[in-house]
Amino acid sequence: MPKATITNSIRRLRFDHDEMTQQELADRVGCTRQTIIVLEKERYVPSLSLAFQIARVFNQTIEDVFAWAEDE
Repeated sequence: MPKATITNSIRRLRFDHDEMTQQELADRVGCTRQTIIVLEKERYVPSLSLAFQIARVFNQTIEDVFAWAEDE
């Protein structure tokens, strides 16, 4: 079974939204700054609930924020 990779555009979206800090995003979605750090480094896959919350902060769909691809 192929392994899947989930990438995201959180860092770019933060900067596109008045250079929102990691802490500001964390406060808005109810998680820690450390969670945002590991998400941006793509070392952590968020829960579906957190993914929806992050997408809503940026007024985007989940697919606009997160991308899923199977590794070859």
